[in-house]
Amino acid sequence: MSITIQFRGPLFDGRAARAMDRACDDARDDVAAFAEERVLMGTSASFKTRTPYYETRITTTRVSGEVSLVHDQGVVYGPWLEGVGSRNAPMTRFRGYGHWRKAKQAVAARGPQIAEITVRRHLPEMGG
Repeated sequence: MSITIQFRGPLFDGRAARAMDRACDDARDDVAAFAEERVLMGTSASFKTRTPYYETRITTTRVSGEVSLVHDQGVVYGPWLEGVGSRNAPMTRFRGYGHWRKAKQAVAARGPQIAEITVRRHLPEMGG
């Protein structure tokens, strides 16, 4: 007597792993898009005189397969606007807007929820 066992389905033929890779990529992209949006919302809400140049420099770059970086492309007065520049406290009374700090806090609070929603979209592809 012999028994034949066949393993079929997304888990065994690689579809689940590919779907999980896509889910992770999409989750990273969605969280990064949320972060960029929050920074831009902070600048538009805080800046008395809007600086379109600075706002157009805010972008997202994929650093590696797991990491995306939202940044201002090294604009020289970016740290001063945030309030972390060397000239903020000793040279002027301007304390900065803190738009990056607030965006970081928003991402820390909402990022896991955004990622979970994205992964749930991919669950059917994984056989779940």
